[in-house]
Amino acid sequence: MPEISRFFGIVVTMYYLDHQPPHFHARYDGAEVVISVDDLGVIAGGLPSRAMGLVVEWAATRRAELRDDWDRARVGERLRPIEPLS
Repeated sequence: MPEISRFFGIVVTMYYLDHQPPHFHARYDGAEVVISVDDLGVIAGGLPSRAMGLVVEWAATRRAELRDDWDRARVGERLRPIEPLS
């Protein structure tokens, strides 16, 4: 599963040829969450509240890039790194 961003110990990834709806995975300290690109809702899992807030903040300003990487992943193209939260 390709890593597309990393910040504050959080690793953000997407799977190639993954199921709908468009989403990404975020891991932190042994926990994982799956988040919808379209509405930033939690599809599965969870993270500690501070880490979750950082992930949502990051994703809210990078939806176009997340959508582009999703489209690339669906057809097996190389994903582009997305600028981390700083």
